[in-house]
Amino acid sequence: MCQLFAHQPQRDYESQTRSLRMNGHSTSIRLEMSFWDTLEEIAAKEGMTLAKFLTTLHNEVLDHHGEVNNFASLLRCSCLIYRSKSAAAAGATEFRSDAAILDAAE
Repeated sequence: MCQLFAHQPQRDYESQTRSLRMNGHSTSIRLEMSFWDTLEEIAAKEGMTLAKFLTTLHNEVLDHHGEVNNFASLLRCSCLIYRSKSAAAAGATEFRSDAAILDAAE
């Protein structure tokens, strides 16, 4: 069962700290490369740079909740939501094939 998870590329879970400016302030965010890749994909799909997308998201969370607790965790969860919505829209064929791999491994 764990082969599906254990054989993923190490690059995907290596973390990277990136510095960027949000609302005129410099900040740094540390995420795993897989999350950075997904955030870049989302930003491109929205027609924004990564910094612009992150700033927009941060501002929308501030408007909605009044504060942003743990922005890095928010970004990870946003990536999970994006991936699950993408899979559902694609008919989840990608996940069905993963399930077949898991069934075969058992």
